[in-house]
Amino acid sequence: MSERDGNGDAMCGDAAPDFVPQRASRGRRSGVILAGGGPDADAILLDSVKAAPRRSSIIKDPSVQKVGGGRKKTVSFSSMPSEKKVSSAADCLAFMQGGCELKKIRPNSRVYCRFYTLDPDLSCLRWEPSKKDSERARLDVCRVREVRTGKSTETFLHNGPLSEHLAEEAAFSVIHGEDYQSLDLVALSADVANIWVTGLRYLLAHPSVIGGGGAGGLCEGAGGLAVDGSPGGRMRSEWLAAEFAQVDEDGHGIVSEDVAVATICKLCPGIKEAKVRLRFKEIQRSKEKLTSHVTREEFHEAFCELCTRPDVYFLLVQLSKDRECLDPQDLRLFLETEQGLSLATTEGCWELLRRCEPSAQGKEKGLLGLDGFARYLQSPECQLLDPEHLGVCQDMNMPLSHYYISTSYRSYLLEDQVHGRADLGGLIKALQSGCRCVELGVTDGPEGEPILGVDYGPDIPHHHHHHHHHHPHHHAPVTIRSALEVLSKYAFLTSQYPLLVYLCQRCSPGQQRTMAQHFKKVLGSRLYKPEPPPLGPGGRATPLPSPEQLKGRILLVGKKLPVEQDGSDGEVSEEDEEIGGGGPLAGRRMTIPGEEELGVVLVVPPPSQPRKLRLHKELSDLVAIARTGSRGFYAQRAGKQAHQLSPPSSPSSPGLPPPPSEAPPWTLCSLGEGEAGRLTTESPEDLVMFTKRTLTRVRPSSVRLDSSNPNPQGYWKGGVQLVALNQQTVGAMLDLHRGRFAQNGGCGYVLRPAVMRDEVSYFSAHTQGCVPGVPAQTLRIKVISAHNLPKPQGSGAKGEVIDPYVVLELHGVPADCAEQRTRTAAQNQDDPLFDETFEFQVNMPELALLRFVVLDDDYIGDDFIGQYSVAFECLQPGYRNVPLLGMAGDPLPHTSLFVHVAVTNRPGGGKAQRRGLSVRRVGRRGREYVTLRHTGIKAVDESFKPAGAPLREATDLREDAQSATAGFKEQCGLPTVAKLKQCIQSLTTRLQGPEGAMGATMVLREGYPCLEPIASLADPTRKLLTAYDAMIAAQRQLIANADGVQERIAHVQREGMDFHEELCRLGEKEGLKGRKLSKAVESFTWNITVLKGQSDLLRGAKMDALDALRQLALACEACGLTSDSSASAFSTAEPNHSSQPAPGRRSSTHGNGRV
Repeated sequence: MSERDGNGDAMCGDAAPDFVPQRASRGRRSGVILAGGGPDADAILLDSVKAAPRRSSIIKDPSVQKVGGGRKKTVSFSSMPSEKKVSSAADCLAFMQGGCELKKIRPNSRVYCRFYTLDPDLSCLRWEPSKKDSERARLDVCRVREVRTGKSTETFLHNGPLSEHLAEEAAFSVIHGEDYQSLDLVALSADVANIWVTGLRYLLAHPSVIGGGGAGGLCEGAGGLAVDGSPGGRMRSEWLAAEFAQVDEDGHGIVSEDVAVATICKLCPGIKEAKVRLRFKEIQRSKEKLTSHVTREEFHEAFCELCTRPDVYFLLVQLSKDRECLDPQDLRLFLETEQGLSLATTEGCWELLRRCEPSAQGKEKGLLGLDGFARYLQSPECQLLDPEHLGVCQDMNMPLSHYYISTSYRSYLLEDQVHGRADLGGLIKALQSGCRCVELGVTDGPEGEPILGVDYGPDIPHHHHHHHHHHPHHHAPVTIRSALEVLSKYAFLTSQYPLLVYLCQRCSPGQQRTMAQHFKKVLGSRLYKPEPPPLGPGGRATPLPSPEQLKGRILLVGKKLPVEQDGSDGEVSEEDEEIGGGGPLAGRRMTIPGEEELGVVLVVPPPSQPRKLRLHKELSDLVAIARTGSRGFYAQRAGKQAHQLSPPSSPSSPGLPPPPSEAPPWTLCSLGEGEAGRLTTESPEDLVMFTKRTLTRVRPSSVRLDSSNPNPQGYWKGGVQLVALNQQTVGAMLDLHRGRFAQNGGCGYVLRPAVMRDEVSYFSAHTQGCVPGVPAQTLRIKVISAHNLPKPQGSGAKGEVIDPYVVLELHGVPADCAEQRTRTAAQNQDDPLFDETFEFQVNMPELALLRFVVLDDDYIGDDFIGQYSVAFECLQPGYRNVPLLGMAGDPLPHTSLFVHVAVTNRPGGGKAQRRGLSVRRVGRRGREYVTLRHTGIKAVDESFKPAGAPLREATDLREDAQSATAGFKEQCGLPTVAKLKQCIQSLTTRLQGPEGAMGATMVLREGYPCLEPIASLADPTRKLLTAYDAMIAAQRQLIANADGVQERIAHVQREGMDFHEELCRLGEKEGLKGRKLSKAVESFTWNITVLKGQSDLLRGAKMDALDALRQLALACEACGLTSDSSASAFSTAEPNHSSQPAPGRRSSTHGNGRV
């Protein structure tokens, strides 16, 4: 059985176990913790702690074997370097003349395997075997109207289950005849489909070569050069000739092999020198030359074979109508329709062209050839990460508790967190990488000077207590003063935003006083001196300041004496921070991460009395944010549920005053990994509520003797702001951490999702299904190819060849977690082609992270090649390069993936819909996200009742507009992710008569661009115009009604909010207590979130509809479907509804639009 079926989406469990014992500490597994029931929080805590290398025993996919049988040779890009690669239309036509097997799909769900060839004179396609006589089993090329890629015709779309098992990338359709019949074909691989599509489109664009005696009419020159007469091919030849002439010093037309190799390496950065040398050796061998000198033709041939990226070539041919180069108009169209740059200008395209095009002729004429286009696609502006996120791009004026904060754990320790020795290098690294919260563990040192180190006290299990002060005589201790000098020097080099210093100290009062003086002396005015937190209205402490207000300041987080404390020192209770101190985990059995198979089990000791610590007032006064344990959280929860019994798990100690019902904002609640994991599972809503005002930190468990890291995503989704990670331990968890904080310019602060900040909002970290008020988005990623992949680290003994595959991981709320992989590109050297599309559903975009991991399927242990992690919000649509990073997060030179990204609001973005299941009905099915819940409080339920009708109306308006647009795209033979401009181009080719006259024209009716037929049209074309009219009608409905419906929803939301303060009192009046009252509050917040979400969505949908009408009018004008007056009139007669951009939505004119 093959590991994946043809459509590239289904995953199957292979024989390899999901987790295997660790073999090499460097090995990495690409692990997503999938949603689902399963072990309790403690098991989750220690689950998958160890990175495990992937097995190489994964069943090899038969589809990667060489295509074709004994009788016909096919071109495979997954070929050894000595085989021929396609680098021009001539190569494609030659391949087609040789013929290959294609599957023919019929409307009756039948599939026929046929051998297709192109006649030597290029005039017709033939297939065999066939029941028809040979003259009827043919299709004249002159009858071909268009060639479509993908599964876009009726046959594919309405062939139900059969179609789902056919690979989208390998399918194409030849539309022919007056009545637009389709010949629907599926090749053995995407590359073979690309060859047929490219060859046929070339013949359509150059009717003069048909019947002219075959590929002889094409210049095959050196190395299968571009087709004779293609401007791009000539440009490339002249550029290479000029480059060769520069190094050919005596002008004899020959250079030494060394010079030729160096020149190609210069022109094609990243190519391996050995590969170029091998190619020249092969050329010499094939020509039986005795000298190693290289002629101009040989140089040309080697360059075209080694440096032509087939994926880029096929894309360029598709965009340039087979001219093999793009002019500024073509480029602008590509930037607008594919790359999402709605503000691209012709001047900007000229500038881009001059920057990327290597040939003088191209720069002069304004043409971007194959090599220039490849350079553009590899340039920084084409990276997957939106350049807007390279700097700080979020609002930095909210309270500190509204941000995720980059946090390091014990960075001052070398080797590991238990018996590592102190060293300042790790601290410097953490600050340079953008960490905004660093930990300092301080103990009494010699000669009255406090030093860095970890003092565990008596409660830690003895099996690692004796490691304290490991090899003390080998290394001088690091004083707190030298650590503070490092902080002072490096604190604000990477980020100007505030630095939190998390102080864990077990010093005597005397050394505490010395430490306080060092803090004041070394940090000076940068140290934030806390005033007593002022009280706001209602006696509540004011919220924390914002990162903007605290720029350039260092805040100390630590134990603090009560304000009323007199004298020079006092006593504070030091909750035992680590697992050894018991607490809610007391008595539980826990395995040590990585030692599960040895059966080593720790039993957590019962809680001891909190240890008392003498705290010097001078040090206490410097602390800006007081550090507490989990008591604050339980106290707030108990206050909220005062009518219930206090939960048995809340640690209460005799002799302590009862805690206030809400932790003051100027505190930081520190949780152990196990306890935090349990809270995100058992009380996710309470935890999110708590973190709206209070900073919360999670530290790795002390049973992680190897300093491995927990999955930060598990705590971010619970609202935890500071997830402390061992920054010295590389692996998937640190990759996710880097991906998250790259979202806001790497400044160490990232704004949390709005549902975690709004006073009234519903969010659960354990969302298995939909998120209220917001429909799921669909992310489609096509992994096209990889470039210049290095061998895995530590694979010295291995041969030259790697067998790479790509794993795509989506991390987020449980409903979003997923992992998919490409097939293995066997024996594929370093530039494999994958051409596989994957689809992910994203319910909570603000929390989603995407991670690409490239692994070698062939190596026994160390199979990690590279990875890249990026936040969903930072993805750029279109064709993008993904720069791969190595084990430690450093960029791998010239190594990247090439992908296409599309985000749609509908599942099946471009995938076939099943027969009889209309898009409309698919949309109607899952509407849980807009269903209001019953609270059980009569007055409240009555106030929400009027929202039912407008909510249904809002969803209908949006889904009708989406479905009508999808229907129009489907009729045009384009996927759902296509832009409307592409649809109008497709429509124009159908409307064009034999003399070039258009069969319809655009007229503006009440500001809406309508198409009116002005000639008799064929049936399929009339159907297309009907779909266009339906789309305009749906957009019109949406624009006309959106404001009224939105106002009705907003009115109910305002009325509902009036009950917010009184909710608990009203519930008790109705006799609701305990769990029932909590449920009522939860339903209330759900309803408010639904109303707010729907209101924002409808506003956004109306803006999108207005934008779509603008696009349609401009596209009709560009394609000649309009008299000059009508399009220019569109801007003045535009449907008269102005609308502000919805908050949090990027409007289409944000700064990234310009080229």
